[in-house]
Amino acid sequence: MKKKSMSGVLVLLVFAAFMVSVLLVLLSGADTVQTLTQRDRRTYHHRTAVQYLTTKVRQSDCAGAVSVSETDGSSTLVLTEKIDGITYETRIYCYDGYLRELFCAKGAGLAATFGEEILPMEDFQVSLEDGFLSAALSLPDGTTDHVVLQLRSEGGAAQ
Repeated sequence: MKKKSMSGVLVLLVFAAFMVSVLLVLLSGADTVQTLTQRDRRTYHHRTAVQYLTTKVRQSDCAGAVSVSETDGSSTLVLTEKIDGITYETRIYCYDGYLRELFCAKGAGLAATFGEEILPMEDFQVSLEDGFLSAALSLPDGTTDHVVLQLRSEGGAAQ
C-alpha cells in the first residue's frame, strides 16, 4: 500500500515540476513579446513619419508646388496643385500633439483644428533653402528624426 501512495506522490511532484517549468517559459516569452511590441511600435512611428513626408513631397514635386509657411504659429509644409483650374493646397503641420494634413482651396483660411490627424507628433519644423527641404519631426517618445529632401523638379520650390 505504501508503494502505491509513494508512486502517486512522485507522479504529482513530476507533474508540478513540469507545470512550473511551463509557467516560467510562458512568463519569459510574454516579456520578450512585450519588449518586441514596444520596439516595433516606436520604429513604426519613426518609419511612418519619414515615409509619409517623403511620399507627399515626391508626389507634389513639380515647379513651384512646394513651399513653407505657418499655420496658427506652426511651421507648415505647403504642397500646391491645380485641379480643374482651381488651385488647392495640402498643408502638413503639427497641432495639438499630432502631425496633421489639411487639403483645401488656396486661401480658404481654415483653422489648424480642421486638419486630419495623421500621427502623434510633438513638433514639426520644416525649412526650404536652395532646392533642399529640411524637416525635423519630434516624436512623442522624445526622439527627433531629421530628413533632407532635394526637390527633383527644376524650380520645384515656390518662390
